[in-house]
Amino acid sequence: MPDTFAITIVSIIIFTVVAAFIKGRSRDKCLKDFSQDMITLEQTTGKIVWGKLRSENTGFELIYSIKHKDKKGHDETSYILYKNEYSNIRALIRFHDKLDEHSKRKREKELKRTYHPTALRRLRRRIQNFFKTVKDSVMEVVNLLIGQAKRTTGAGAIMSSQDKYVSQLKQELVGSLGTSFEPLLERHIGKKVVLELVKDDKVFEYPGVLKDYTANFIEIMDVAYRVKEDQPAKKADLVVPRKYALIRHLGE
Repeated sequence: MPDTFAITIVSIIIFTVVAAFIKGRSRDKCLKDFSQDMITLEQTTGKIVWGKLRSENTGFELIYSIKHKDKKGHDETSYILYKNEYSNIRALIRFHDKLDEHSKRKREKELKRTYHPTALRRLRRRIQNFFKTVKDSVMEVVNLLIGQAKRTTGAGAIMSSQDKYVSQLKQELVGSLGTSFEPLLERHIGKKVVLELVKDDKVFEYPGVLKDYTANFIEIMDVAYRVKEDQPAKKADLVVPRKYALIRHLGE
């Protein structure tokens, strides 16, 4: 007769490890594209922060290039923004002149791959989008298989006792597939578009190349951007919240 307690402990460990693995890999793709680059964070409050971006599934951190002393006199070497604070983001800006030579070459290569992508890249994206759009059906199949296993296998009672962990695992799986599919945007990936961004109740337009989008963000490359209106515009790439921005026009 199997040791039920031992199997339960092993089941909990397995569910926890798998859920943690899925959760750890489910970083926002647009933010991930800016990882390890020098980024300027523009917030809706007017606060401006810059540093090297390190993206995680729970938020991101900007690592300062030099130590900064706060007004109160204490030293700071980074700035952390948590996922529940994403509503404070107006834009993440990757100014081209702030990148080192390695990052510039990497970015140029990515732009060439993005602008008018090859048939192979489009096919790969179609396959990815197929799995995104059928995630609900996938979860129905997972539920069906789990239910069948509970009824017909010797481990059914043990699985029933671990419903909490099974549900957690399914939620992490849904989250990892949670990139929003938008047909209106999808057909313009890799093309020149015009982005509208709301800043202080004003609407600004930014022509550029649509790189990607997620449920929360839009990524656009090769725009002319200024943080403040009295500053000159500089070449940059943007990640902007869909809450404040949208693609309004095809630009080619």
